[in-house]
Amino acid sequence: MRPLAVIGNVNVDLIVGPVAPWPKAGTETVVDHDDLRVGGQAGNTALAWQALGIDFDIAANLGDDQFGRWLREAFGRRAQNWPVRPEGTTLSVGMTHPDGERTFFTTRGHLPRLGLGDVLSVLDGNRLAGGYALLCGSFLTEDLTRDYDAFFDWAEAHGIAVALDTGWPIDGWTQANCAAARGWLSRCELALFNEVETTTLAGLASPADAACKIRDGMRSGATVVVKRGPDGAIAMGADGELIEATAPRVTVVDTIGAGDVFNAAFLAALAQGRPLEKCLSAAIRVASRAISTLPRDYGGPIQFEDADHERA
Repeated sequence: MRPLAVIGNVNVDLIVGPVAPWPKAGTETVVDHDDLRVGGQAGNTALAWQALGIDFDIAANLGDDQFGRWLREAFGRRAQNWPVRPEGTTLSVGMTHPDGERTFFTTRGHLPRLGLGDVLSVLDGNRLAGGYALLCGSFLTEDLTRDYDAFFDWAEAHGIAVALDTGWPIDGWTQANCAAARGWLSRCELALFNEVETTTLAGLASPADAACKIRDGMRSGATVVVKRGPDGAIAMGADGELIEATAPRVTVVDTIGAGDVFNAAFLAALAQGRPLEKCLSAAIRVASRAISTLPRDYGGPIQFEDADHERA
Protein backbone atom coordinates (compact mmCIF):
# COMPACT_ATOMS: atom_id res chain seq x y z
CA MET A 1 0.00 0.00 0.00
CA ARG A 2 1.28 3.45 -0.87
CA PRO A 3 1.77 5.90 2.02
CA LEU A 4 -0.88 8.49 2.81
CA ALA A 5 -0.83 11.92 4.44
CA VAL A 6 -3.27 14.75 5.00
CA ILE A 7 -2.30 18.39 5.50
CA GLY A 8 -4.59 21.18 6.67
CA ASN A 9 -7.27 22.15 9.13
CA VAL A 10 -7.90 20.31 12.38
CA ASN A 11 -10.27 22.05 14.77
CA VAL A 12 -13.09 21.36 17.22
CA ASP A 13 -16.68 20.87 16.05
CA LEU A 14 -19.69 21.28 18.33
CA ILE A 15 -22.72 19.92 16.50
CA VAL A 16 -26.23 20.58 17.82
CA GLY A 17 -29.64 20.08 16.34
CA PRO A 18 -31.89 19.71 14.61
CA VAL A 19 -32.99 23.33 14.67
CA ALA A 20 -36.06 24.42 12.72
CA PRO A 21 -37.21 27.02 12.17
CA TRP A 22 -34.36 29.43 12.84
CA PRO A 23 -34.89 30.68 16.43
CA LYS A 24 -35.74 34.29 17.20
CA ALA A 25 -33.19 36.49 18.92
CA GLY A 26 -33.34 36.33 22.71
CA THR A 27 -34.96 32.90 22.87
CA GLU A 28 -33.69 29.48 23.91
CA THR A 29 -34.15 26.32 21.84
CA VAL A 30 -33.85 22.76 23.15
CA VAL A 31 -32.41 20.30 20.62
CA ASP A 32 -32.39 16.52 20.50
CA HIS A 33 -28.67 15.86 20.23
CA ASP A 34 -25.22 17.33 20.57
CA ASP A 35 -21.80 16.04 19.60
CA LEU A 36 -18.42 17.54 20.54
CA ARG A 37 -15.82 16.06 18.20
CA VAL A 38 -12.68 16.51 16.18
CA GLY A 39 -13.47 18.52 13.07
CA GLY A 40 -12.00 20.30 10.09
CA GLN A 41 -11.35 18.68 6.73
CA ALA A 42 -7.99 17.23 7.75
CA GLY A 43 -9.39 16.10 11.10
CA ASN A 44 -12.40 14.37 9.54
CA THR A 45 -10.21 12.61 6.99
CA ALA A 46 -7.81 11.40 9.66
CA LEU A 47 -10.61 10.11 11.88
CA ALA A 48 -11.98 8.08 8.99
CA TRP A 49 -8.54 6.61 8.22
CA GLN A 50 -8.14 5.67 11.87
CA ALA A 51 -11.51 3.92 11.89
CA LEU A 52 -10.69 2.11 8.65
CA GLY A 53 -7.41 0.82 10.05
CA ILE A 54 -5.30 2.77 7.56
CA ASP A 55 -1.78 3.96 8.40
CA PHE A 56 -1.20 7.65 7.64
CA ASP A 57 0.58 10.85 8.59
CA ILE A 58 -1.08 14.17 9.35
CA ALA A 59 0.33 17.70 9.51
CA ALA A 60 -1.64 20.30 11.44
CA ASN A 61 -1.28 22.80 14.27
CA LEU A 62 -2.97 23.45 17.61
CA GLY A 63 -4.26 26.31 19.71
CA ASP A 64 -2.84 27.00 23.16
CA ASP A 65 -5.82 25.98 25.29
CA GLN A 66 -7.73 23.00 26.63
CA PHE A 67 -9.24 22.25 23.22
CA GLY A 68 -5.77 22.17 21.69
CA ARG A 69 -4.61 19.64 24.26
CA TRP A 70 -7.75 17.58 23.63
CA LEU A 71 -7.04 17.49 19.89
CA ARG A 72 -3.47 16.35 20.48
CA GLU A 73 -4.74 13.49 22.66
CA ALA A 74 -7.20 12.47 19.94
CA PHE A 75 -4.36 11.79 17.48
CA GLY A 76 -1.77 10.43 19.91
CA ARG A 77 1.71 9.91 18.47
CA ARG A 78 0.73 11.46 15.14
CA ALA A 79 0.24 14.83 16.86
CA GLN A 80 3.35 14.80 19.06
CA ASN A 81 5.21 17.31 16.89
CA TRP A 82 2.31 19.55 15.93
CA PRO A 83 3.23 23.17 16.68
CA VAL A 84 1.20 25.09 19.26
CA ARG A 85 0.10 28.62 18.43
CA PRO A 86 -0.66 31.27 21.07
CA GLU A 87 -4.14 31.71 19.63
CA GLY A 88 -7.14 29.79 20.93
CA THR A 89 -8.23 26.67 19.08
CA THR A 90 -10.56 27.23 16.13
CA LEU A 91 -14.10 26.21 17.09
CA SER A 92 -16.98 25.53 14.70
CA VAL A 93 -20.51 25.40 16.09
CA GLY A 94 -22.69 23.59 13.57
CA MET A 95 -26.46 23.55 13.72
CA THR A 96 -28.17 20.81 11.76
CA HIS A 97 -31.59 21.30 10.19
CA PRO A 98 -34.32 18.72 9.44
CA ASP A 99 -33.86 19.12 5.69
CA GLY A 100 -30.25 17.95 5.90
CA GLU A 101 -28.74 21.43 5.62
CA ARG A 102 -26.48 22.89 8.29
CA THR A 103 -25.28 26.28 9.50
CA PHE A 104 -21.81 26.98 10.91
CA PHE A 105 -20.37 29.67 13.14
CA THR A 106 -16.58 29.42 13.20
CA THR A 107 -13.87 31.34 15.06
CA ARG A 108 -10.58 32.15 13.29
CA GLY A 109 -8.48 30.69 16.07
CA HIS A 110 -5.22 28.88 15.30
CA LEU A 111 -5.82 27.67 11.73
CA PRO A 112 -4.53 30.71 9.77
CA ARG A 113 -1.12 30.35 11.40
CA LEU A 114 -0.35 26.86 10.07
CA GLY A 115 2.77 27.40 7.98
CA LEU A 116 4.93 25.49 5.55
CA GLY A 117 7.70 25.08 8.13
CA ASP A 118 5.18 23.51 10.50
CA VAL A 119 4.11 21.02 7.84
CA LEU A 120 7.62 20.03 6.78
CA SER A 121 8.69 19.60 10.40
CA VAL A 122 6.05 16.87 10.74
CA LEU A 123 6.14 15.07 7.39
CA ASP A 124 8.98 12.85 6.17
CA GLY A 125 9.26 13.24 2.41
CA ASN A 126 11.28 10.06 2.02
CA ARG A 127 8.71 8.04 3.95
CA LEU A 128 5.87 9.44 1.82
CA ALA A 129 7.68 8.97 -1.51
CA GLY A 130 5.42 7.37 -4.08
CA GLY A 131 2.33 8.04 -1.99
CA TYR A 132 -0.53 10.51 -1.82
CA ALA A 133 -0.86 13.75 0.16
CA LEU A 134 -4.29 15.33 0.58
CA LEU A 135 -4.13 19.12 0.85
CA CYS A 136 -7.29 20.63 2.32
CA GLY A 137 -8.75 23.62 4.13
CA SER A 138 -6.99 25.92 1.68
CA PHE A 139 -9.01 29.04 2.46
CA LEU A 140 -8.51 28.70 6.22
CA THR A 141 -4.75 28.04 6.49
CA GLU A 142 -3.55 31.44 5.30
CA ASP A 143 0.16 31.11 6.10
CA LEU A 144 0.46 27.72 4.42
CA THR A 145 -1.64 28.72 1.43
CA ARG A 146 0.75 31.55 0.63
CA ASP A 147 3.51 28.93 0.34
CA TYR A 148 1.61 26.36 -1.70
CA ASP A 149 4.07 26.62 -4.58
CA ALA A 150 6.92 25.64 -2.25
CA PHE A 151 4.83 22.77 -0.92
CA PHE A 152 4.16 21.53 -4.45
CA ASP A 153 7.90 21.75 -5.18
CA TRP A 154 8.63 19.65 -2.07
CA ALA A 155 6.00 17.04 -3.02
CA GLU A 156 7.24 16.82 -6.58
CA ALA A 157 10.85 16.39 -5.43
CA HIS A 158 9.79 13.37 -3.35
CA GLY A 159 7.46 11.83 -5.92
CA ILE A 160 4.35 12.50 -3.83
CA ALA A 161 1.05 12.87 -5.70
CA VAL A 162 -1.00 15.78 -4.32
CA ALA A 163 -4.78 15.58 -4.02
CA LEU A 164 -6.65 18.84 -3.45
CA ASP A 165 -9.94 19.59 -1.71
CA THR A 166 -9.94 23.29 -0.89
CA GLY A 167 -13.22 23.41 0.98
CA TRP A 168 -15.70 26.23 0.52
CA PRO A 169 -14.21 29.75 0.65
CA ILE A 170 -15.51 31.95 3.47
CA ASP A 171 -16.26 34.73 0.97
CA GLY A 172 -17.59 32.36 -1.69
CA TRP A 173 -16.23 31.39 -5.09
CA THR A 174 -15.16 34.84 -6.21
CA GLN A 175 -13.15 35.25 -9.39
CA ALA A 176 -9.99 35.53 -7.30
CA ASN A 177 -10.75 32.34 -5.36
CA CYS A 178 -11.57 30.44 -8.55
CA ALA A 179 -8.33 31.62 -10.16
CA ALA A 180 -6.35 30.58 -7.09
CA ALA A 181 -7.93 27.13 -7.01
CA ARG A 182 -7.30 26.57 -10.71
CA GLY A 183 -3.68 27.56 -10.19
CA TRP A 184 -3.26 25.04 -7.36
CA LEU A 185 -4.98 22.33 -9.39
CA SER A 186 -2.48 22.84 -12.20
CA ARG A 187 0.12 21.24 -9.93
CA CYS A 188 -2.05 18.44 -8.55
CA GLU A 189 -2.61 14.83 -9.61
CA LEU A 190 -6.04 14.55 -7.99
CA ALA A 191 -9.03 16.87 -7.59
CA LEU A 192 -11.67 15.92 -5.00
CA PHE A 193 -14.45 18.52 -5.23
CA ASN A 194 -18.21 18.45 -4.82
CA GLU A 195 -20.56 19.10 -7.71
CA VAL A 196 -21.22 22.79 -7.04
CA GLU A 197 -17.51 23.51 -6.60
CA THR A 198 -16.65 21.65 -9.79
CA THR A 199 -19.21 23.34 -11.99
CA THR A 200 -18.44 26.75 -10.49
CA LEU A 201 -14.68 26.39 -11.07
CA ALA A 202 -15.22 25.25 -14.66
CA GLY A 203 -18.06 27.66 -15.44
CA LEU A 204 -20.09 24.78 -16.92
CA ALA A 205 -23.45 23.37 -15.85
CA SER A 206 -22.68 19.71 -16.59
CA PRO A 207 -20.57 17.98 -13.90
CA ALA A 208 -19.06 15.68 -16.53
CA ASP A 209 -18.10 18.56 -18.82
CA ALA A 210 -16.79 20.50 -15.84
CA ALA A 211 -14.65 17.56 -14.70
CA CYS A 212 -13.17 17.29 -18.19
CA LYS A 213 -12.35 20.99 -18.31
CA ILE A 214 -10.72 20.97 -14.88
CA ARG A 215 -8.69 17.89 -15.75
CA ASP A 216 -7.38 19.64 -18.87
CA GLY A 217 -5.83 22.27 -16.58
CA MET A 218 -4.11 19.75 -14.29
CA ARG A 219 -0.95 17.68 -14.51
CA SER A 220 -0.71 15.03 -17.21
CA GLY A 221 -2.60 11.89 -16.20
CA ALA A 222 -4.58 13.65 -13.47
CA THR A 223 -7.85 12.34 -12.01
CA VAL A 224 -10.89 14.49 -11.22
CA VAL A 225 -13.52 13.22 -8.79
CA VAL A 226 -16.88 14.94 -8.42
CA LYS A 227 -18.81 14.17 -5.23
CA ARG A 228 -22.56 14.38 -5.89
CA GLY A 229 -24.10 13.53 -2.52
CA PRO A 230 -27.18 11.30 -2.88
CA ASP A 231 -26.49 11.04 -6.62
CA GLY A 232 -23.19 9.25 -5.98
CA ALA A 233 -20.00 10.38 -7.69
CA ILE A 234 -18.26 10.56 -11.04
CA ALA A 235 -14.59 10.44 -11.91
CA MET A 236 -12.44 11.04 -14.95
CA GLY A 237 -9.05 9.35 -14.91
CA ALA A 238 -5.90 9.34 -16.96
CA ASP A 239 -7.55 7.77 -20.00
CA GLY A 240 -10.31 10.38 -20.10
CA GLU A 241 -13.06 7.81 -19.54
CA LEU A 242 -15.97 8.98 -17.38
CA ILE A 243 -16.84 6.60 -14.55
CA GLU A 244 -20.09 6.89 -12.61
CA ALA A 245 -21.12 5.32 -9.31
CA THR A 246 -24.49 5.51 -7.57
CA ALA A 247 -25.13 5.96 -3.86
CA PRO A 248 -27.36 3.76 -1.69
CA ARG A 249 -30.48 5.31 -0.22
CA VAL A 250 -29.94 5.89 3.48
CA THR A 251 -31.66 7.77 6.28
CA VAL A 252 -29.42 10.78 6.77
CA VAL A 253 -28.53 11.65 10.35
CA ASP A 254 -25.54 14.00 9.98
CA THR A 255 -23.86 15.00 6.70
CA ILE A 256 -21.12 17.12 8.30
CA GLY A 257 -17.76 15.93 7.01
CA ALA A 258 -19.32 13.53 4.48
CA GLY A 259 -17.03 14.72 1.71
CA ASP A 260 -13.98 14.29 3.93
CA VAL A 261 -14.96 10.72 4.77
CA PHE A 262 -15.42 10.09 1.04
CA ASN A 263 -11.92 11.47 0.41
CA ALA A 264 -10.43 9.22 3.06
CA ALA A 265 -11.98 6.03 1.73
CA PHE A 266 -11.27 6.94 -1.89
CA LEU A 267 -7.59 7.62 -1.25
CA ALA A 268 -7.22 4.53 0.91
CA ALA A 269 -8.60 2.38 -1.91
CA LEU A 270 -6.42 4.17 -4.44
CA ALA A 271 -3.34 3.63 -2.30
CA GLN A 272 -4.15 -0.07 -2.25
CA GLY A 273 -4.02 -0.12 -6.04
CA ARG A 274 -7.73 -0.56 -6.68
CA PRO A 275 -9.18 0.53 -10.03
CA LEU A 276 -10.95 3.87 -10.15
CA GLU A 277 -14.47 2.45 -10.19
CA LYS A 278 -13.72 0.40 -7.06
CA CYS A 279 -12.31 3.49 -5.34
CA LEU A 280 -15.57 5.35 -6.02
CA SER A 281 -17.64 2.42 -4.79
CA ALA A 282 -15.70 2.12 -1.55
CA ALA A 283 -15.78 5.88 -0.92
CA ILE A 284 -19.53 6.14 -1.44
CA ARG A 285 -20.29 3.16 0.74
CA VAL A 286 -18.15 4.31 3.67
CA ALA A 287 -19.44 7.90 3.48
CA SER A 288 -23.06 6.70 3.26
CA ARG A 289 -22.62 4.63 6.39
CA ALA A 290 -20.99 7.54 8.23
CA ILE A 291 -23.78 10.03 7.52
CA SER A 292 -26.53 7.58 8.50
CA THR A 293 -25.23 6.55 11.94
CA LEU A 294 -25.16 8.27 15.34
CA PRO A 295 -22.70 7.98 16.94
CA ARG A 296 -20.85 7.98 13.63
CA ASP A 297 -19.77 4.56 12.40
CA TYR A 298 -17.41 3.96 9.45
CA GLY A 299 -17.84 0.20 9.39
CA GLY A 300 -14.35 -0.65 10.60
CA PRO A 301 -11.47 -2.21 8.66
CA ILE A 302 -13.42 -5.37 7.73
CA GLN A 303 -16.27 -3.29 6.32
CA PHE A 304 -13.84 -1.31 4.22
CA GLU A 305 -12.19 -4.42 2.83
CA ASP A 306 -15.58 -5.72 1.79
CA ALA A 307 -16.95 -2.38 0.56
CA ASP A 308 -16.81 -3.44 -3.07
CA HIS A 309 -19.17 -6.28 -2.29
CA GLU A 310 -22.68 -5.66 -1.11
CA ARG A 311 -21.93 -6.05 2.58
CA ALA A 312 -24.01 -3.77 4.81
